[in-house]
Amino acid sequence: MEPVRFGPTGLQVSPLCLGMMSYGDTSWRSWMLDEAAAEPFVRDALDAGINFFDTANVYSRGVSEEITGRLLAKHARRDEVVIATKVHGRMGEGPNRQGLSRKHVFDEVAASLRRLGTDYIDLYQIHRFDPHTPLEETLEALHDVVKAGWVRYLGASSMAAWQLAKALGISERRGWHGFVSMQDHYNLLDRETEREMMPLVRDAGLAAIPWSPLARGFLTRRPEEQRSTARGSDEPIADQLYAVPWRDAVVNAVCDVADARGVAPAQIALAWVASRPGVTAPIVGATKPHHLSDAIAALSIELTGDEVARLEAPYGARPLGPSAP
Repeated sequence: MEPVRFGPTGLQVSPLCLGMMSYGDTSWRSWMLDEAAAEPFVRDALDAGINFFDTANVYSRGVSEEITGRLLAKHARRDEVVIATKVHGRMGEGPNRQGLSRKHVFDEVAASLRRLGTDYIDLYQIHRFDPHTPLEETLEALHDVVKAGWVRYLGASSMAAWQLAKALGISERRGWHGFVSMQDHYNLLDRETEREMMPLVRDAGLAAIPWSPLARGFLTRRPEEQRSTARGSDEPIADQLYAVPWRDAVVNAVCDVADARGVAPAQIALAWVASRPGVTAPIVGATKPHHLSDAIAALSIELTGDEVARLEAPYGARPLGPSAP
């Protein structure tokens, strides 16, 4: 697996990132894997050449970070891996236990370092935009955690393109360390990032690391089989994200292309995301052995123009929700 350059930096990462949200506490999500069950996936990912691992402070209320730190320390040298985590979500009771205030950023970077068992975080990302904190306050705090040596690079996730553009402009004008990556929602069932975010990311030279490239499993099996897995039957947010009238048409197109090639639908769906202009490393989850092998196999698939057209044809404009910026 050949490494790729991470946006405007000199950092080299694998073209796949292993998402660590699936490993944690079953009281947080019923389909989570505990540390013992997660270990083979981390070990196999490392053996396959994956050096990039993404988690967040809120995943399993910090347990995911703890598992990530222990397993990577057990199976890899610290300088061989790239660890990414995130800050924003609520981490306890009280008014200052969420968001992107200077206090919360400083408190949570210290807590993440402790849980991960490391002296530094390679990529520290804001999990969401915080409309309740002045953007300048957040960006200066992020710059300061880099200057303190706790963080190497900064990233953003899941916001409007204008918000990212504003943040990049402020950091540049103030001479602060700015975002080098965008972790946005991107798959064949949600391509809205193509309208404004991805053109901005490419123009700014940022790394794009899409989350949920398989649409929480919707793109891995026929519509009638969606509830056949533990996660498929216990992931209410998936129904909210993908409740669009053309969902089944897209899913069936993926499965038809996969059947024609004799490969798993997951390989086709991920091959499409990985081949999109500007994409650096899709973030994939793995709770079964074939999840990881399918993801690795997808990197070798070159879709034809006709296949891409077939996969993209059913897509329609997604309606704006009440909270859309």
